[in-house]
Amino acid sequence: MRRGPMRAPSAHWAPYASHGCNALMAALSVTIEIQSIGTTKKGIGPTYSSKASRTGLRVCDLLSDFDEFSSRFKNLAHQHQSMFPNLEVDIEGQLKKLKMYAEKIRPMVRDGVYFMYEALHGSPKKILVEGANAALLDIDFGTYPFVTSSNCTVGGVCTGLGIPLQNIGDVYGVVKAYTTRVGIGAFPTEQINEIGNLLQTRGHEWGVTTGRKRRCGWLDLIILRYAHMINGFTALALTKLDILDSLDEIKIGVAYRLNGKRIPYFPANQEILQKVEVEYEAMPGWKCDTTGARKWEDLPAKAQSYIRFVENHIGVPGMTALTNIDHLRIAARYHSFPL
Repeated sequence: MRRGPMRAPSAHWAPYASHGCNALMAALSVTIEIQSIGTTKKGIGPTYSSKASRTGLRVCDLLSDFDEFSSRFKNLAHQHQSMFPNLEVDIEGQLKKLKMYAEKIRPMVRDGVYFMYEALHGSPKKILVEGANAALLDIDFGTYPFVTSSNCTVGGVCTGLGIPLQNIGDVYGVVKAYTTRVGIGAFPTEQINEIGNLLQTRGHEWGVTTGRKRRCGWLDLIILRYAHMINGFTALALTKLDILDSLDEIKIGVAYRLNGKRIPYFPANQEILQKVEVEYEAMPGWKCDTTGARKWEDLPAKAQSYIRFVENHIGVPGMTALTNIDHLRIAARYHSFPL
């Protein structure tokens, strides 16, 4: 889940950052690329590497003794330059910027643990934690090494915000009616054909950070079941259902086969994942516009069958279907999300 501000619905809201966040800026790291794994090249990986090696600089360091921070920053810069001789760092220029940033963010920094404890145990409020990336980009459970550097599955709520396990309530999974991926890595249900092009074009599938065209394919229930195993969804939202409106036939990936045999798990090894064959279930398309649907009964029968099929295979009843036109247009079968 996102290591950023949590919010309770309120008329007045300001962003806060935890003073425990690692604060080494990307100035030291965006040019460090040993092997291309499809990252955003914003310095996230090297920053987490510094955190894991216990050499990282945190927000609390930036806001404390700046002379001490400067000394540690210089040592860290020299350490990176010793590993990457071609790396150029304007140390004094970066320190000048960081000193300016420190004063700008100082009013927005809180002790994250105390902030969350008070939010959880103070006056009643609704608290929403939003996952920053998809489950398959989780550093521990994703398609390693083509992953992000943090835990973006439900465990990240505890490790990223210091929230006790017993305070986690409902877990809402959000999944598109088809599958997408930006960057490289195994993608068993990818459609490198007119279907993939249609999904990409109709769905406006572009990477938010990089602007790269997203790869598109059929909905992969093996991945979705795996995500459910990890996160324990209490409800699911199926988004962008209307992108499938024009298709005559819609396929859903229901199982992987390796050497002709079904495998009952999601492969951790990328080489194996590249070799699997997908077993599909074909369903008839509904061939009509679903963007105006406001309730379950508004959806065509074939679209309802598609949603029921996903529900039954994942084992999370009460799926909420949303269209791409307006995310507040909801056709809920059993359960409405508290928007």
